[in-house]
Amino acid sequence: MKISIITVSYNSAKTIEDTINCVLNQSHNDIEYIVVDGASKDGTPQIIKKYQDKITKIIVEPDYGIYDAMNKGIRSATGDVIGFLNADDNYVSNKVLERVNEAFEKNSADSVYGDLCYVADEDTNKVIRFWRAGQFNERSFLNGWMPPHPTFFVRRSVLEKYGVFDPTFRFAGDYELILRLLYKHHISTYYLPYCLVKMRIGGAGNRWVENRLIANLEDRLAWKKNNLKPRPYTTFLKPLRKVFQFVKLHPKAAFLS
Repeated sequence: MKISIITVSYNSAKTIEDTINCVLNQSHNDIEYIVVDGASKDGTPQIIKKYQDKITKIIVEPDYGIYDAMNKGIRSATGDVIGFLNADDNYVSNKVLERVNEAFEKNSADSVYGDLCYVADEDTNKVIRFWRAGQFNERSFLNGWMPPHPTFFVRRSVLEKYGVFDPTFRFAGDYELILRLLYKHHISTYYLPYCLVKMRIGGAGNRWVENRLIANLEDRLAWKKNNLKPRPYTTFLKPLRKVFQFVKLHPKAAFLS
């Protein structure tokens, strides 16, 4: 099946070339690659242009935030499956999309997800946090669970049916989308028990101490907008789960090879 990968960037000159190459080097033979840049000022568009003959579609223009940019990518996508790899993330091996494709086909799933490793900005082999998603259980959402968004792949037909990102969110648009798809609409999913993506520590979503209050309010709003009722502690457990992701507390990370 064709897999559409969307990379969203803004002032990502330091890391985007690694991201582009890790997608282009995937062993899966049917990849549509879409790069959406928010009119960066640091030379990012020039780096992207170097690969214009290998990237399926490039969009360089101002946007209204990361979720607006992701929606632009979705609207441009023609693949059977859509995944997102931001400009400071990398796949752990060139077999990731091949394994994702196999998981979709063998399990007839609507979506597939795996584990994520947070790595040092200057040394992507140094794992600092390990997000082990674990097997999906709808009740887990009530206990603050969600799968790592960069490892979440979903059929394009599902997004066409149930909607894309809500661009009014600043931090929790991925949480709202996955909550809507898995918990509200009960789409099927399959868990690959491997680290699929390396994410550099330091992205906007990782400055959670200063942004947590806003994010917590948005987490609550995600439930409200979908006419769902969380438990009183649901949105407080969500950030608390991150404490147990640090390697010293949870050292075992299985990498897909």
